[in-house]
Amino acid sequence: MDLFSLKGRKAVLLGGGGVLGAAMVKGLVDAGADVAVCDLDPERAQAVVDSVTLKAAGEKTTGSSAEMPAVKAFRVDAMDIESIKAAASAILGDFGRVDILVNAVGGNMKGATTSDEVSFFDLDAGMLDKVVKLNLMAGAVLPSQVFGSEMVKNGNGGVIINISSMNAFRPLTRIPGYSAAKAAVSNFTQWLAVDLAKKYGDKIRVNAIAPGFFLTEQNRFLLTDPETGGFTQRGKTIIEHTPVGRLGQPDDLIGTLIWLCSDASRFVTGIVVPVDGGFSAFSGV
Repeated sequence: MDLFSLKGRKAVLLGGGGVLGAAMVKGLVDAGADVAVCDLDPERAQAVVDSVTLKAAGEKTTGSSAEMPAVKAFRVDAMDIESIKAAASAILGDFGRVDILVNAVGGNMKGATTSDEVSFFDLDAGMLDKVVKLNLMAGAVLPSQVFGSEMVKNGNGGVIINISSMNAFRPLTRIPGYSAAKAAVSNFTQWLAVDLAKKYGDKIRVNAIAPGFFLTEQNRFLLTDPETGGFTQRGKTIIEHTPVGRLGQPDDLIGTLIWLCSDASRFVTGIVVPVDGGFSAFSGV
């Protein structure tokens, strides 16, 4: 099982203050990695750091002798490459190097979503542009440029993990900007994997995770009804088309993440792994 250990690795996770990002931070720490938790909201990032630290402190009181990995919060505006560069400089000052980059920035916006009242032709071009930039540029391209250039200096190289979506396999109704952006993230993941492998061999690997349906702050308004507390019709349809019959739990991503970050996947690059309860395999019949 040492193949799956991340002990001593230095990880950067952008979007670490979100629901899924926070779960991935905890997974990386449990696997032994030191983690820079990056978020646009420094208070959210610090809350994740405090939660992980509190959990580790509780384990020590129950007899665990494992040394606590370093976990620190950083503010990063992933839409601004200068902000990413400034954070990278601070992280390198604290951690010395970067071995793992997890790009978990992304999400949809209500203003880029169609409805019974708002057709595709009525969508605000600025909002669509913002969603594409948030998921593609901020969520994959810009951080990979900044932190990837540091990884190539490492003797042991590094790993880049992007977060794609079920929308990259088949576009969902109502969210054209998000669907297009996530399809681009999958394509970019494959492109970058090949580009870096051609230049550096197996030194830098690039893969992506494509979560199925997880309840987050960005999609809550689409999937849940605040009046009843239950699922909307869209939410019910998703459950019906997910063979395992439930939404994903944030911890469901951790095993795949650790595998892709560790030596257990050292010959794996350029893939997009669905973690979706079978959604992408089900035709609906």
